[in-house]
Amino acid sequence: MRIRTRRTTAVTAAGIALLLTLGACGSDNNGEGTSAADTAAAAGSSAAGAETTGADTAGSDTAASGTAGSDTAGSDTAGSDTAGSAPAESGSQDFAGKKLTVWIMEGTNPDATPFFADVAKDFKAQTGADLDVQFQPWADAHDKFTTAIAGGTTPDVAEIGTTWTPEFAQAGALEDLTQQVAPMKDNLVQGLVDAGTMDGKLYGMPWYAGVRSFVYNKDVFEKAGVQPPTTWDELVAAGEKIKSAVPDVVPFAVAGDCSYCMMPFIWGAGGDVATQQDGKWTSTIDSPESQAGLTFYTDLALKQGLSTPAAATWKETDLLKNFESGKLAMVITGNWTITKITTDAPDMKGNLGAFAIPGKTADKLSPSFLGGSHLGIFKASQNKELAWKFIELMSSDKYAQQWAQSSNFFPGIKSLLDETAKSADPLIAPFAKQMVEAGKSMPVTPDWGKIEGAKVLTKMLQSVLTGKASVADATKTAAGEMNDSFGG
Repeated sequence: MRIRTRRTTAVTAAGIALLLTLGACGSDNNGEGTSAADTAAAAGSSAAGAETTGADTAGSDTAASGTAGSDTAGSDTAGSDTAGSAPAESGSQDFAGKKLTVWIMEGTNPDATPFFADVAKDFKAQTGADLDVQFQPWADAHDKFTTAIAGGTTPDVAEIGTTWTPEFAQAGALEDLTQQVAPMKDNLVQGLVDAGTMDGKLYGMPWYAGVRSFVYNKDVFEKAGVQPPTTWDELVAAGEKIKSAVPDVVPFAVAGDCSYCMMPFIWGAGGDVATQQDGKWTSTIDSPESQAGLTFYTDLALKQGLSTPAAATWKETDLLKNFESGKLAMVITGNWTITKITTDAPDMKGNLGAFAIPGKTADKLSPSFLGGSHLGIFKASQNKELAWKFIELMSSDKYAQQWAQSSNFFPGIKSLLDETAKSADPLIAPFAKQMVEAGKSMPVTPDWGKIEGAKVLTKMLQSVLTGKASVADATKTAAGEMNDSFGG
């Protein structure tokens, strides 16, 4: 395997629209990035040539290189019978002398080099081809993708954040994978399938995902005599008991700059941010159901007093920092942060608990944003058949499990996720249950990136928390901004 890195300078002017990290999944640090379609148009190109939260790894970027090899059979390659099967012991050498260029986001896995060294060895044995893996920092990735799409210098295959996939697909940069994925579609995590589908066609092969649930301080819960809540009413009751029994600890911080902490309550009340009809998206954030969910969530701070006023401007990183220091009893956070918490605060080991986000009633969980990454093949690739063989290998049991274990994310293969859900580990099972039973995507439209970049949802939430607007007025304003972005 060949890995080459060098420092480069970003060449697009607008910032980055990130959704995925703390890890690679679910980043709430959304900048205003240049869209793939806009960049392609500016370059006079048709763009037909090819975030959740990776870490913002500073330092190096990776040099793109030309893809060696002649044209291959194209993308009409039959998929394997099932996703999550074992990699082939031996394979054809039909692709000997060819090289497949792959971009992988840097920071999701603490050290991905050994993993891809193993993949490259199996890939070479099966196909005869070499693998050129190039690691890209999440912070620069969106602009680098759009520049490469405009210039026709994309890799053959890349890891693509789930909210970027529709944007790149609309730009005409991604290969339609519907036919290849069809035989294995029933064994893929549905939320990731939905996030990679536009106009009925699948453009991203589900790779890995993460989801948010509750993490709590077991000592605080024990002192207050409370158990993990299973309904919204129980959540309020638990918070009130903690507030009374352990007054120096904030029961639950309502973070104003964390829209993904808010969404479970909007979804749990039967609301949504937007709905699609006849191909057109319309915001429903101001519906009675959405308003009821936002009211419940903000009332945890404004009426029940379970939060702290300072949290009105907090990001997820602030939540984690205060939880690690023992100032918070419970937080909504991602499964990928468990290792970070115990690394940053070793005293928390053995004192962490987790539970899925409760619904209004005990028979149903509140949905949580399901973010992660796809593997996509770019149309400019001259090695589409070889690219699909790489994706098949990455989707095998061996490598899907190995990546999930080393990165602390969940596999995009449903059968493997179902096994994970059976885990007796109390810090894994609740997140897996959340993902299987109540994982949900944001609107699958290229316009969503503009809405994220404008921080429409966090501005709405903060205006209520700071008393600048009522729930009705805040949601009406947010709906108007969304509809402007949707073209309505």
